[in-house]
Amino acid sequence: MSSEALADVFRASTAVLFDFDGPICDVFRGLPAPGVAAELADLVSAHSASLAVRARATDDPMEVHRLSQGGGGALLGAVEAALTEAEVRAVRVAGPPVAGAVQALAAARDSKLCVAVVSNNSAECVNEFLAINGLAGLVDVVVGRPILRPDLMKPAPYPLLSAAATLGVEPHDMVLVGDSLTDIEAAHAAGARSIGYANKPRKQSVFADARADVVVLDMQDVADVLASMSGPNSAR
Repeated sequence: MSSEALADVFRASTAVLFDFDGPICDVFRGLPAPGVAAELADLVSAHSASLAVRARATDDPMEVHRLSQGGGGALLGAVEAALTEAEVRAVRVAGPPVAGAVQALAAARDSKLCVAVVSNNSAECVNEFLAINGLAGLVDVVVGRPILRPDLMKPAPYPLLSAAATLGVEPHDMVLVGDSLTDIEAAHAAGARSIGYANKPRKQSVFADARADVVVLDMQDVADVLASMSGPNSAR
Protein backbone atom coordinates (compact mmCIF):
# COMPACT_ATOMS: atom_id res chain seq x y z
CA MET A 1 0.00 0.00 0.00
CA SER A 2 1.15 3.52 -0.81
CA SER A 3 0.19 5.92 1.96
CA GLU A 4 0.34 8.78 -0.53
CA ALA A 5 -2.01 7.00 -2.94
CA LEU A 6 -4.43 6.39 -0.08
CA ALA A 7 -4.21 10.03 0.98
CA ASP A 8 -4.84 11.14 -2.61
CA VAL A 9 -8.06 9.11 -2.69
CA PHE A 10 -9.28 10.70 0.52
CA ARG A 11 -8.28 14.22 -0.59
CA ALA A 12 -10.40 13.75 -3.71
CA SER A 13 -13.43 12.69 -1.64
CA THR A 14 -16.01 14.49 0.45
CA ALA A 15 -17.55 11.31 1.86
CA VAL A 16 -16.11 7.99 2.98
CA LEU A 17 -18.36 4.95 3.02
CA PHE A 18 -17.52 1.83 5.01
CA ASP A 19 -18.80 -1.65 4.34
CA PHE A 20 -19.87 -3.17 7.66
CA ASP A 21 -19.06 -6.90 7.75
CA GLY A 22 -15.28 -6.95 7.47
CA PRO A 23 -14.06 -3.37 7.79
CA ILE A 24 -16.01 -2.62 10.99
CA CYS A 25 -17.43 -5.84 12.44
CA ASP A 26 -16.87 -9.57 12.03
CA VAL A 27 -20.63 -10.10 12.08
CA PHE A 28 -20.76 -13.87 12.41
CA ARG A 29 -17.73 -14.28 14.68
CA GLY A 30 -19.84 -15.47 17.61
CA LEU A 31 -22.76 -16.93 15.65
CA PRO A 32 -21.20 -18.72 12.68
CA ALA A 33 -22.63 -17.97 9.25
CA PRO A 34 -23.04 -21.64 8.18
CA GLY A 35 -25.46 -22.23 11.06
CA VAL A 36 -27.49 -19.17 10.10
CA ALA A 37 -27.50 -20.27 6.47
CA ALA A 38 -28.79 -23.69 7.52
CA GLU A 39 -31.63 -22.08 9.50
CA LEU A 40 -32.61 -20.02 6.50
CA ALA A 41 -32.34 -23.06 4.21
CA ASP A 42 -34.83 -24.88 6.45
CA LEU A 43 -37.27 -22.01 5.86
CA VAL A 44 -36.71 -22.15 2.12
CA SER A 45 -37.18 -25.92 2.07
CA ALA A 46 -40.48 -25.67 3.93
CA HIS A 47 -41.83 -23.20 1.37
CA SER A 48 -40.22 -24.29 -1.91
CA ALA A 49 -38.98 -27.77 -2.69
CA SER A 50 -37.54 -26.52 -5.99
CA LEU A 51 -35.15 -24.16 -4.18
CA ALA A 52 -34.27 -26.49 -1.30
CA VAL A 53 -31.22 -28.18 -2.85
CA ARG A 54 -29.61 -24.88 -3.87
CA ALA A 55 -30.34 -23.31 -0.49
CA ARG A 56 -28.72 -26.21 1.36
CA ALA A 57 -25.68 -26.15 -0.92
CA THR A 58 -24.40 -22.80 0.39
CA ASP A 59 -23.11 -21.72 3.78
CA ASP A 60 -23.67 -18.03 2.98
CA PRO A 61 -26.80 -16.53 4.57
CA MET A 62 -26.86 -13.74 1.98
CA GLU A 63 -26.92 -16.27 -0.85
CA VAL A 64 -29.87 -18.08 0.73
CA HIS A 65 -31.61 -14.72 0.98
CA ARG A 66 -30.96 -14.03 -2.70
CA LEU A 67 -32.29 -17.47 -3.64
CA SER A 68 -35.46 -16.93 -1.60
CA GLN A 69 -36.55 -14.20 -4.01
CA GLY A 70 -37.35 -16.95 -6.50
CA GLY A 71 -39.91 -18.47 -4.14
CA GLY A 72 -42.36 -15.57 -4.04
CA GLY A 73 -43.14 -12.75 -1.66
CA ALA A 74 -44.16 -14.85 1.34
CA LEU A 75 -40.91 -16.82 1.32
CA LEU A 76 -38.80 -13.74 0.71
CA GLY A 77 -40.45 -11.95 3.63
CA ALA A 78 -39.96 -14.91 5.96
CA VAL A 79 -36.28 -15.28 5.07
CA GLU A 80 -35.70 -11.51 5.30
CA ALA A 81 -37.20 -11.40 8.80
CA ALA A 82 -35.28 -14.46 9.97
CA LEU A 83 -31.99 -13.16 8.54
CA THR A 84 -32.43 -9.76 10.18
CA GLU A 85 -33.20 -11.38 13.54
CA ALA A 86 -30.15 -13.63 13.23
CA GLU A 87 -27.90 -10.70 12.31
CA VAL A 88 -29.00 -8.75 15.38
CA ARG A 89 -28.31 -11.80 17.54
CA ALA A 90 -24.95 -12.20 15.84
CA VAL A 91 -23.65 -8.68 16.39
CA ARG A 92 -24.54 -8.90 20.09
CA VAL A 93 -21.99 -11.70 20.44
CA ALA A 94 -19.55 -10.59 17.72
CA GLY A 95 -17.10 -9.02 20.14
CA PRO A 96 -15.29 -5.71 19.63
CA PRO A 97 -14.94 -3.84 16.34
CA VAL A 98 -12.28 -4.89 13.85
CA ALA A 99 -8.84 -3.56 14.83
CA GLY A 100 -8.42 -0.03 13.52
CA ALA A 101 -12.09 0.43 12.65
CA VAL A 102 -12.95 2.78 15.49
CA GLN A 103 -9.86 4.86 14.78
CA ALA A 104 -10.74 4.99 11.07
CA LEU A 105 -14.29 6.16 11.75
CA ALA A 106 -13.10 8.79 14.20
CA ALA A 107 -10.33 9.99 11.90
CA ALA A 108 -12.76 10.27 8.99
CA ARG A 109 -15.00 12.44 11.13
CA ASP A 110 -12.05 14.55 12.31
CA SER A 111 -11.02 15.00 8.65
CA LYS A 112 -14.41 16.67 8.00
CA LEU A 113 -15.52 13.88 5.69
CA CYS A 114 -19.12 12.73 5.64
CA VAL A 115 -19.23 9.18 7.02
CA ALA A 116 -21.65 6.42 6.08
CA VAL A 117 -21.95 2.68 6.55
CA VAL A 118 -23.24 0.92 3.44
CA SER A 119 -23.99 -2.75 4.00
CA ASN A 120 -25.72 -5.83 2.66
CA ASN A 121 -26.48 -6.57 6.31
CA SER A 122 -29.65 -5.13 7.77
CA ALA A 123 -29.67 -1.57 9.04
CA GLU A 124 -31.02 -2.98 12.31
CA CYS A 125 -27.91 -5.04 12.97
CA VAL A 126 -25.55 -2.22 11.93
CA ASN A 127 -27.29 0.24 14.23
CA GLU A 128 -27.32 -2.32 17.05
CA PHE A 129 -23.57 -2.85 16.79
CA LEU A 130 -22.80 0.86 16.56
CA ALA A 131 -24.95 1.52 19.64
CA ILE A 132 -23.40 -1.33 21.65
CA ASN A 133 -19.93 0.03 20.94
CA GLY A 134 -20.72 3.74 21.32
CA LEU A 135 -19.99 4.48 17.67
CA ALA A 136 -23.31 5.88 16.44
CA GLY A 137 -22.08 9.45 16.81
CA LEU A 138 -19.28 8.81 14.31
CA VAL A 139 -21.61 7.83 11.47
CA ASP A 140 -23.87 10.23 9.58
CA VAL A 141 -25.86 7.66 7.62
CA VAL A 142 -26.48 3.91 7.75
CA VAL A 143 -27.72 2.30 4.54
CA GLY A 144 -28.55 -1.33 5.17
CA ARG A 145 -29.89 -4.11 3.00
CA PRO A 146 -32.74 -2.92 0.76
CA ILE A 147 -35.80 -4.48 2.38
CA LEU A 148 -37.30 -7.29 0.29
CA ARG A 149 -35.03 -6.37 -2.64
CA PRO A 150 -31.96 -8.61 -2.53
CA ASP A 151 -31.44 -7.79 -6.20
CA LEU A 152 -30.51 -4.24 -5.11
CA MET A 153 -27.77 -5.35 -2.69
CA LYS A 154 -24.15 -4.76 -3.62
CA PRO A 155 -22.71 -5.28 -6.25
CA ALA A 156 -25.68 -3.19 -7.42
CA PRO A 157 -24.93 0.53 -6.96
CA TYR A 158 -28.26 1.23 -5.24
CA PRO A 159 -26.95 1.36 -1.63
CA LEU A 160 -24.13 3.74 -2.57
CA LEU A 161 -26.44 5.98 -4.57
CA SER A 162 -28.85 6.03 -1.63
CA ALA A 163 -26.03 7.13 0.67
CA ALA A 164 -25.00 9.83 -1.82
CA ALA A 165 -28.54 11.19 -1.99
CA THR A 166 -28.93 11.23 1.79
CA LEU A 167 -25.54 12.86 2.35
CA GLY A 168 -26.11 15.36 -0.45
CA VAL A 169 -22.88 14.48 -2.28
CA GLU A 170 -22.12 13.33 -5.81
CA PRO A 171 -21.17 9.65 -6.21
CA HIS A 172 -17.84 10.60 -7.79
CA ASP A 173 -16.97 12.44 -4.56
CA MET A 174 -17.31 9.27 -2.45
CA VAL A 175 -14.93 6.45 -1.66
CA LEU A 176 -16.03 3.04 -0.37
CA VAL A 177 -13.86 0.93 1.95
CA GLY A 178 -14.84 -2.71 1.48
CA ASP A 179 -13.46 -6.20 1.92
CA SER A 180 -15.26 -8.01 -0.90
CA LEU A 181 -15.27 -7.99 -4.67
CA THR A 182 -18.91 -6.91 -4.61
CA ASP A 183 -17.85 -3.70 -2.82
CA ILE A 184 -15.38 -2.83 -5.58
CA GLU A 185 -17.94 -3.67 -8.25
CA ALA A 186 -20.61 -1.57 -6.54
CA ALA A 187 -18.25 1.40 -6.29
CA HIS A 188 -17.44 1.15 -9.99
CA ALA A 189 -21.14 0.88 -10.87
CA ALA A 190 -21.95 3.95 -8.78
CA GLY A 191 -19.05 6.00 -10.16
CA ALA A 192 -17.34 6.14 -6.76
CA ARG A 193 -13.75 5.37 -5.74
CA SER A 194 -12.88 2.18 -3.90
CA ILE A 195 -10.43 1.00 -1.27
CA GLY A 196 -10.05 -2.76 -1.06
CA TYR A 197 -9.44 -3.98 2.49
CA ALA A 198 -7.56 -7.24 1.91
CA ASN A 199 -8.12 -8.97 5.24
CA LYS A 200 -7.12 -12.26 3.58
CA PRO A 201 -3.97 -12.63 1.43
CA ARG A 202 -5.78 -13.84 -1.70
CA LYS A 203 -7.84 -10.66 -1.82
CA GLN A 204 -4.87 -8.49 -2.73
CA SER A 205 -4.73 -9.80 -6.29
CA VAL A 206 -8.53 -9.97 -6.54
CA PHE A 207 -8.86 -6.27 -5.67
CA ALA A 208 -5.97 -5.29 -7.92
CA ASP A 209 -7.53 -7.17 -10.83
CA ALA A 210 -10.86 -5.49 -10.09
CA ARG A 211 -9.16 -2.08 -10.33
CA ALA A 212 -9.65 -0.91 -6.75
CA ASP A 213 -8.09 2.54 -6.42
CA VAL A 214 -6.02 1.40 -3.43
CA VAL A 215 -5.57 -1.89 -1.56
CA VAL A 216 -4.86 -1.88 2.19
CA LEU A 217 -4.01 -4.77 4.49
CA ASP A 218 -5.13 -3.26 7.79
CA MET A 219 -7.88 -0.87 8.83
CA GLN A 220 -5.28 0.90 10.96
CA ASP A 221 -3.63 1.97 7.68
CA VAL A 222 -6.87 3.76 6.77
CA ALA A 223 -7.02 5.33 10.23
CA ASP A 224 -3.41 6.50 10.15
CA VAL A 225 -3.69 8.19 6.76
CA LEU A 226 -6.94 9.89 7.68
CA ALA A 227 -5.46 11.03 11.00
CA SER A 228 -2.48 12.54 9.20
CA MET A 229 -4.89 14.55 7.07
CA SER A 230 -6.69 16.05 10.07
CA GLY A 231 -3.54 17.16 11.89
CA PRO A 232 -2.12 20.69 12.12
CA ASN A 233 0.03 20.15 9.03
CA SER A 234 -2.78 18.75 6.92
CA ALA A 235 -3.21 20.07 3.40
CA ARG A 236 -6.91 19.26 3.50
